Order: sequence, then C-alpha cells, then structure tokens
Amino acid sequence: MLQRGERPAAEIQEHHVLDAVAHLVRVAEGNTLIVTHGNGPQVGMLAVESASDPVLDHPFPFDALGAQTQGMIGYWLAQALANALPTRRAVALVTQTVVDLNDPAFSNPTKFVGRGYAADEARPTAGTGWTMKQDGPLWRRVVASPEPMEVVEIATIKELVASGTIVVCAGGGGVPVARDAMGNLHGVEAVIDKDLATAVIARDVNADAMLILTDVPAVLAGYGTVSEHPIHSATVSELRALSFPAGSMGPKVEAACRFVEATGGRSAIGSFDDSLELLHGTAGTTVVASRVP
Repeated sequence: MLQRGERPAAEIQEHHVLDAVAHLVRVAEGNTLIVTHGNGPQVGMLAVESASDPVLDHPFPFDALGAQTQGMIGYWLAQALANALPTRRAVALVTQTVVDLNDPAFSNPTKFVGRGYAADEARPTAGTGWTMKQDGPLWRRVVASPEPMEVVEIATIKELVASGTIVVCAGGGGVPVARDAMGNLHGVEAVIDKDLATAVIARDVNADAMLILTDVPAVLAGYGTVSEHPIHSATVSELRALSFPAGSMGPKVEAACRFVEATGGRSAIGSFDDSLELLHGTAGTTVVASRVP
C-alpha cells in the first residue's frame, strides 16, 4: 500500500488498495478468498504519533496500534472488494494471534516498523526505549516478532468462508496476544510476521493454495550476486537448502514452506500483477511438497 519513499497519505494508500483489488478480483472468480495484509509503515507511523503526543503519559501499546491498522486497512480492502464484486460479500475481521511470552524473539527484536532515518538524521532513540537497526542505507525501529501459534477467531473465519464470504483478516499478522494462567487473553508489545500468520490461517482452514503477493516477480536464488536468477518451481527441501534475506524474502519462503509441509497443498510467491498466473502455476515461484516423477 506504500512504495518506498511515498508519503503515507490516505489517498495514496487507497489508490494502491484499488490496484491490488483489481488483481484479486481475477483470482476471486470461482474461488473463495481469505485476504491478509501487512501494516509495517502504518503501525510505525501511529507509534511515532503516539510517542510524540503531549496529551499522553505514555504511548499506545503495539497491540492497540495493530488493531487500529487492521480496522483502517481492512475497511479499505473490504469496501473495495465489495464494490468490485457486488454479488459477493466481503468483511474485515479484527483478529488476534496468540504468541508465547517465553519466545526468544522478545529478547532479540528484529521486525522493522515505521519510517527509515538517514545516518546523519536525528533518530528517536534517547528516552523512547526504541531499538534501532540498520535496514539498507537507513535506520529503522525494530520490535519483537514472536512465532504465531494460533489465530483466536479461526472458527469465525471458517464459518464466513463456508458461507462464501471474502474475509479480510490477520492484518499485520494479527493483534499479538498471550494467554495467562487462567486462559484469558492480554495484549503483547510485539508485531507478528504477516506471512507466518497467513500460513497458520491457511493451514487451519485447509486452503487449497496460498499466494504470497509482493513487488517482485519471483523468488531469486543468489540474490544480489552475478549468479542471481529466478526460481520458477521448488520443493520445500530445495528452498530450505538456500538462504534468503531475513527482513524480506526469508519469511515469505518460510511461510510458503510451512503451509506446503502442513497441508501438502501448493503455495506460490510472486508479483501482484501475476496473481491469477500464480494461482495457475504459470508465473512466480511455485512451492510444492515433492517433484512429480
């Protein structure tokens, strides 16, 4: 919904949503969709605004900020889907993703959120409690990204899908929550990886296929080297033998592998422009359990 360097204005994001939905409409023909989405720039922007608000004694926690972005982005997507497919129902569902408070990710924050800061630019570290790490030439805030264990609203998602409703859910990986000794849910200061959370949902609804739509045409082997080349088809074991950037393609490949391992289904990674072709296996990178003899 935002390209690098774009202002996070509502109209810019809504324009990108309409472009995305135009491709999703092609996939929706003859299929029921569950649509997930990211929220990194949006939740980062809200975190900066909250931290700098003089009215607040302390910033809003990330679980609340994640819920806010789910509402905003889910509203845009559900509305655009309903407008483009007037005979179909579409709904945005705020979802919670359960994590383990003992997850080692809490002691090693790695998930980038928010805008980037140049090396010679003042960065909001002193007094904020933020952890900053380098993301290419820029510096960005990082927060804990624990493993998604389950999506609380999965039964509701299944019921909606069974009725033919297009469901927008797990925005930004879902609101991070943990269960206490009594089994009650409480928000957690974290951001869930959207691709790994998507794999959990796709597994639990026994989806036929999982598409990871991004801004590159395929997974690249040897990324950034002279031997760089696209991978058109690969098994889980073949992909796991390779190395991919942790902050970008790595989680997408891992999510695709987990879904295929759990279900025996097929996953694909590639460009939004090739959404329907990805579903048919004629574009992007197709991930399968094993090679057909």
